[in-house]
Amino acid sequence: MGTETNTIRCVTDDALPNELNFGQRVTATDAARAFLAEIKADHGEVLFHQSGGCCDGSSPMCYPKGDFRIGASDVKLGEINDTPVYISGPQFEAWKHTQLILDVVEGRGGMFSLDNGREQRFFIRSRVFSEEEIAALT
Repeated sequence: MGTETNTIRCVTDDALPNELNFGQRVTATDAARAFLAEIKADHGEVLFHQSGGCCDGSSPMCYPKGDFRIGASDVKLGEINDTPVYISGPQFEAWKHTQLILDVVEGRGGMFSLDNGREQRFFIRSRVFSEEEIAALT
């Protein structure tokens, strides 16, 4: 039996989803969209929140839509398959120059996230916006 290693790679332009749009702050891979559909089938409408706190790091948390209160400083980045994606204000300031790409990797989700216990979890990848994209966003 051979050993397997999980390698996390940065997303390059060649690996970006086809539906990537100019100036879009958040998008998702096909794998993330399929996993999201599975979770929505089990739980109904959900939302994502990326806090950058001590417990979740680079993993976006997936909650039932009515079970999580959006804070006054949270920023809505956009939607993935009609699912809103929020980020905390301080995280937005740190990542405002990047496009966030929702993806899926093997492992366990955050303790309170709906992807927990499914042997795969959501994961945030990113790419730096071009100067043209940053100008269009402002």
